[in-house]
Amino acid sequence: MMKVHETRSHAQSHASGDEEKGKTRKQKADNKTQEAEQAQKKAKPENENDNGRGHPNGKPSTDVAKEFDEFCKAVEGQLSVEQMRETLEANGQDSSGPDVAVVTKCLDMLFYGPLERCPVCNGKLEFDGKRYSCKGMYSEWSTCTFRTKDPPRKQGPINLPDSVLNSPISDLLKKYQDPGRRPHRDLGAHDKPFTGMMISLMGRLSRTHQYWRNNIEKHGGKVANSVIGATCLVASPAERERGGSSKLVEAMERGIRVVREAWLIDSIEKQEAQPLEAYDLVTDLAADSKGIPWDKMDPSEEALESIAAELKLYGKRGVYKDTKLQEQGGEILEKDGILYNCAFSLCDQGRGLNHYCIMQLITVPESDLNLYYKKGKVGDDPNAEERLEEWTDVDNAIKEFVRLFEEITGNEFEPWEREKKFQKKPLKFYPIDMDDGFEVRHGGLGMRQLGVAVTHSKLDPMVANFMKVLCSQEIYRYALMEMGLDAPDLPMGMLSNVHLNRCEEVLLQFIERLKLKKETGQKVEAVWTDFSNRWCTLLHSTRPFIFRDYQELADHAAAPFESVRDITLASQLIGDMSGSTLDDPLSDRYEKLGCSISALQKDSDDYKMILNYLEKTYEPVKLGDIEYGVSVDNIFAVEPDACPSLDEIKKLPNKVLLWCGTRSSNLLRHLHKGFLPAVCSLPVPGYMFGKAIVCSDAAAEAARYGLTSVDRPEGFLVLAVASLGHQVTELKNPPEDTKTLEEKKVGVKGLGRKKTDESEHLIWQEDIKVPCGRLMASEHKDSPLEYNEYAVYDPKQTSIRFLVGVKFEERGVEMEEAE
Repeated sequence: MMKVHETRSHAQSHASGDEEKGKTRKQKADNKTQEAEQAQKKAKPENENDNGRGHPNGKPSTDVAKEFDEFCKAVEGQLSVEQMRETLEANGQDSSGPDVAVVTKCLDMLFYGPLERCPVCNGKLEFDGKRYSCKGMYSEWSTCTFRTKDPPRKQGPINLPDSVLNSPISDLLKKYQDPGRRPHRDLGAHDKPFTGMMISLMGRLSRTHQYWRNNIEKHGGKVANSVIGATCLVASPAERERGGSSKLVEAMERGIRVVREAWLIDSIEKQEAQPLEAYDLVTDLAADSKGIPWDKMDPSEEALESIAAELKLYGKRGVYKDTKLQEQGGEILEKDGILYNCAFSLCDQGRGLNHYCIMQLITVPESDLNLYYKKGKVGDDPNAEERLEEWTDVDNAIKEFVRLFEEITGNEFEPWEREKKFQKKPLKFYPIDMDDGFEVRHGGLGMRQLGVAVTHSKLDPMVANFMKVLCSQEIYRYALMEMGLDAPDLPMGMLSNVHLNRCEEVLLQFIERLKLKKETGQKVEAVWTDFSNRWCTLLHSTRPFIFRDYQELADHAAAPFESVRDITLASQLIGDMSGSTLDDPLSDRYEKLGCSISALQKDSDDYKMILNYLEKTYEPVKLGDIEYGVSVDNIFAVEPDACPSLDEIKKLPNKVLLWCGTRSSNLLRHLHKGFLPAVCSLPVPGYMFGKAIVCSDAAAEAARYGLTSVDRPEGFLVLAVASLGHQVTELKNPPEDTKTLEEKKVGVKGLGRKKTDESEHLIWQEDIKVPCGRLMASEHKDSPLEYNEYAVYDPKQTSIRFLVGVKFEERGVEMEEAE
């Protein structure tokens, strides 16, 4: 009997990969619920009853607003729109736009003073009814996101053109010409949508409870552990489907509104608490999602839609599914070494853009050439722009294809296709460079083929079942869905090396910029937003969001990049298995894998040793309200050709058998190519030792990466022998600069808050240490690491030896090893 419990820690919840959703359906403010109104009334705005404090003219904000209304009526009746345009231009203000916009801008300037330029990008500020926002571009990737209720204004006198000075209201305008006499526009305190609210959280959400606690408190609210006295309870629709917990039942009995997580997301984005009833989870679990764009759905609803969506484009030679031309033998036109098949992405969260575009020239036997063009928002097919045209002249069709490429990207086509020369243009698409092959969501084994493939395989049945898992579409579909990279229109699991290198370059450049920390204030937010738009354009996301800190970079940029890189290699190795399974495709892929795999007998010494190691180094870990136990299915001994053999690794010094965490979707790459060091250095667990291969002596640490979702309980833990070298550096905190460690390739031991009992350690294979002691508190109580981590920098210092197939199950129950 073994007591083994596990959940992912909040810090490592990137295995789920679910990021923040975009907006849900628009809700009118006048429908705001009574609960939200009462909560918001508890905290009065800072400017209420201010008796004129803070106003240069000594007037209360209500009097200023009334004075402005009277001023507007007087001026609008005497000045023409052309005079207003002239006045704006005379003061260096933006005079473009429709008449209504010109009038609004001019009245604001004449009463409150001319606006300065945006302090972030030097763009022009405009009033949108609630605040002033910049309409400029921060970079070719991003709209500026600067917004304020107190904009900078020019201190000089207002320049009035002769036509205005000669108007009947010149005396009124002169009254406000002097900056010393101008009123101050008070738009209220900065928005804190949750002010006065007590919010309770329950169960597995798309972001960790700690993430939401920080954001709720940042936006004026508090988080309650119980529902007593709470404004609302935030939960996932999955809780309703599972019957709900006692917390949900208690909220219903007390009449406390239970809402979807999207309420938090939308309230923060719109800087105003949204009406609770519009996000009600109990009385209306999920609207029929047919026809509703994904970015208007709850994250869990969108996940169900996306996981069921069929991949429409599988690689550089793939004919887009919606054309239906593949059924007629359609193929991508290839001429002079160029395949006329392009996919594009554009993400600009400041403008609410998250779009893709597909362009193809398709040849069909005994028919004209076809030009296919589609552009739209991910998950919103009904509103996509789409056309399929027949062309009798190939050269003219190619000219139109080239014209469209230049129109949507601002770049020439041939320099991109032949040399990958490309310069991103503002609000234009960026090409997603697909590799030539079959993305595994298309080429991997489908559900109906899985059992048949095992039946016809010459492999040992247990090995065949293992290969079936690694060659199935399912694990890759779920991995991409959990990371928000599963758009059916783009093959994000089949990217070229050029594109992957570009992603890595953008990530590393951004990390280096963060280390310099030149920006302050709102410029910092602009830097993060700019990177977020770059990243979500290069790795097209169904759920783009703004990165805020190093942990999010690790969870939602570095780790997904490594997964996409590994899935691309898996796609290449698996190829197209959509045909007949009678020719034993599993044995063929096993040979290509280059790794010997055999199941351990359950009465063998190695099997017993691994069970003992797993039992001793596990402990209950809680995620929200849920705990997960784990049971062992099978244990496989492996010998990858890409790793040092056991004899070779035994020649190296200071060897330890350690746990390594991985997604199932990354496993094929590890077995085929061996471990790769982390892509970057970040001051968070898993990346704090730089570009290293990181393992742990605690199975609980490794399992955080192996557990994905509640409905996908199977996973794998890896055991590898790591040689730490003659010299081991012990660290309590992450080093400021990891380059020295990377260059010297010194073994590192990160000291965690918990360690294994050394009196229970074992020796395996003569001199390989197995730190299989029970977990206990260490003397390093302030360490950022919960468990010890070990880092090596040379892949030849690690050798994968065992794969432990496990099942994760809810509740902290005792689990026997599976029979």
